Amino acid sequence: MNDYLIPANAKKGQLIFNIFRWVDLIILLCGGLLTLILAISIKKESLLILVFKLLPIAVAALLVLPVAYYHNVLVFLSEMFKFYTSKNVLKWKGWCATDDKNGEQ
Repeated sequence: MNDYLIPANAKKGQLIFNIFRWVDLIILLCGGLLTLILAISIKKESLLILVFKLLPIAVAALLVLPVAYYHNVLVFLSEMFKFYTSKNVLKWKGWCATDDKNGEQ
């Protein structure tokens, strides 16, 4: 059986370090830069201020964290938003399986 045209890791070749998309790296970079700016500009030290300083990089890291069956948390949240807000009917076209010569699978 197993007549698949596409290998299981076909998408990984299009990712940076086999993990990140460009938008993931931009989100992570923006969170890191904002955290650095907050760390330099805010001099008062307390636990609440420290949490406030580290919040941008923590949120960015959580958004690009890999999740099973999805690319990362950001993709999961966007797919969940699309599922609950749109009325699209998706039809499966079977791009992975090869067709038999008689038109049967």
